[in-house]
Amino acid sequence: MNRKCYQGHIEDSHSRCTAMGIEKDQIWSKKMIDHSELQIKFSENRDLILTAAPYMEHLINIVKGNNFFALLTDSEGCILNAIGDEKILSEAFDLKMVPGAYMNEESIGTNAMSYVIKVREPVQLSADEHFIRAYHRWTCSGAPIKDGNGNLIGVLDLTGYTELVHPHTLGMVIAASNAIEEMLKVKEYNRLQNMTNKHIKTIFNSMPVAILTSDLDGKIKINNQKALELFGNRSKNLVEKDINDLIDGWDGINEDIHSEKNVSRIVEIKALRNRFPCHLTASPIYNPQDDSIEIVYVLNEKKSKKRRNFQPYYTFDKIIGNDNNFRSAIKYAKKISSSRSTILILGESGSGKELFAQAIHNHGKRADEPFIALNCGAIPNELIESELFGYEEGAYTGAKKGGSIGKFELANNGTIMLDEIGEMPLDMQVRLLRVLQENTITRIGSESSISINVRIIAATNKDLKQEVELGRFRKDLYYRLNVLPLYLPPLKERKSDILLLFDYFMKNVSDKYGKNEMEISEERRMILVNYDWPGNIRELENIVELIVNSESFPTVYFLDACKLGNTGSPVMVRDNDFEKLSDLENIDLADIDVTQLDMAMVEKKHLIKVLKLCKGNISHSAQVLGMQRNTLYNKIKKYEIIV
Repeated sequence: MNRKCYQGHIEDSHSRCTAMGIEKDQIWSKKMIDHSELQIKFSENRDLILTAAPYMEHLINIVKGNNFFALLTDSEGCILNAIGDEKILSEAFDLKMVPGAYMNEESIGTNAMSYVIKVREPVQLSADEHFIRAYHRWTCSGAPIKDGNGNLIGVLDLTGYTELVHPHTLGMVIAASNAIEEMLKVKEYNRLQNMTNKHIKTIFNSMPVAILTSDLDGKIKINNQKALELFGNRSKNLVEKDINDLIDGWDGINEDIHSEKNVSRIVEIKALRNRFPCHLTASPIYNPQDDSIEIVYVLNEKKSKKRRNFQPYYTFDKIIGNDNNFRSAIKYAKKISSSRSTILILGESGSGKELFAQAIHNHGKRADEPFIALNCGAIPNELIESELFGYEEGAYTGAKKGGSIGKFELANNGTIMLDEIGEMPLDMQVRLLRVLQENTITRIGSESSISINVRIIAATNKDLKQEVELGRFRKDLYYRLNVLPLYLPPLKERKSDILLLFDYFMKNVSDKYGKNEMEISEERRMILVNYDWPGNIRELENIVELIVNSESFPTVYFLDACKLGNTGSPVMVRDNDFEKLSDLENIDLADIDVTQLDMAMVEKKHLIKVLKLCKGNISHSAQVLGMQRNTLYNKIKKYEIIV
């Protein structure tokens, strides 16, 4: 848009503001909705909020410390999210630029967001181009967010003090809004693809009988949902398992398949709840292309049984570790598993907190009831209430028929795990405390309370006592949760378990990808033991997957550990470790002493590789690297990495 046209739009907007009676001395928006209406807005715009959140965080991290704040509004100008530097954000909040306030022209006069809503184009407004005087101190850069049909669904805005804003600021906002649009398109495409796949799978899975197939050796190829229910399979996957382990007398059935066209008989099923009879029909399918034979099994249980939903997989016998302190933690966890009291699991990220929560559930009296896990740090603050407590039908336009059941209702009579409880916002901490005290919840849009009987397992990698002292966590909730504390030691304190876990993951990952297990020299095994594993077990498993897929050992990854081999002298990096894994250029690979390498350079190269493998997805990259998203953002900014 040329400057003359742009100025014309500003003048027209100012004229409309005067005609509407908006005062230049006005401070607050004329339209602000209450909490219940805002919750409806959050639910209606859930996809937009979730998709935009990481891009808003990225914008603010780029300009961090320069006094900027970012706003996300819906197509009508209602603020949905606001983040930024504390000083300027506090000023904005004083002007009630908070979620629920409207930034459209009719409510607060000319500004970047009202301009975008009217003109449907990006804009940067400064000083007295804003109609009200309270905004003259700022420059606002706004850009539209449109759906796949070109309809406006939201506005992204970045605001800072006029003297600090550069024209490039608008370019960053436009780039972010375009990225949000593309991500929304991808999500919509995936949604349609999933609908198509679900349509096909629904027919297969809706059959009232169990159906599965195997090759002549008994290796299962496919199965439907009824088969999972029939065998009570906790891993939610029967593929690649041996059907001989599931059906008693399979060898005899296999022999009959060769002599008969079909087999029909009563067989014994070997499932989690021991043996029980089923009627089986087995029929061969011949593939003329490779002369292979696949057998289709149809099983119908003679007497139906009630099945369990939300059954977790891990039990204590599946948790690996021989370290004395770790075994003590398992022993204590077993002892408290049947208690009705709240359990607080403490430990670093990746130390196995959810594994222990599942095992505690399966070991206790609630094992036959649901287990629901919720990561409090992965849900935007605006949506956590509906996720926890659900909403009623008709609570907002387009709400699901029958409403939505919250996690607490889904977990009724069972267990709910609240992971990263330290990330829960203070207002939701009040709601959770009330649930703990009264054992009731209330859905959004309802005035009726629902009684629940749920055992809570909370987990965190934070020092909650310190969070209480800093005012970020409620003292009364802390003492309600910290009834039965369970501390999980980090992997660096379980040196004797590192190689045990490494060998376990090596076997599982190799089997999963159909690759041979890679043999690791004693020198490199010592490197694994010497490494501190800041990402704990999750990091170890990721490293094994990297080794199996790349078929090489990532020596560069363990620079600090490499400095002390089992002889106490520096380990020399040879072979093609650098070529395969870090892509470092212009390095003589022969006899390189890792103590001479630039750690920052290696770290930057490794971050770039992981970000590339994860296609720029910050959450996935952070998980692979075994670090928090904020830590990864800071490193991206530090090394000036373009994502």
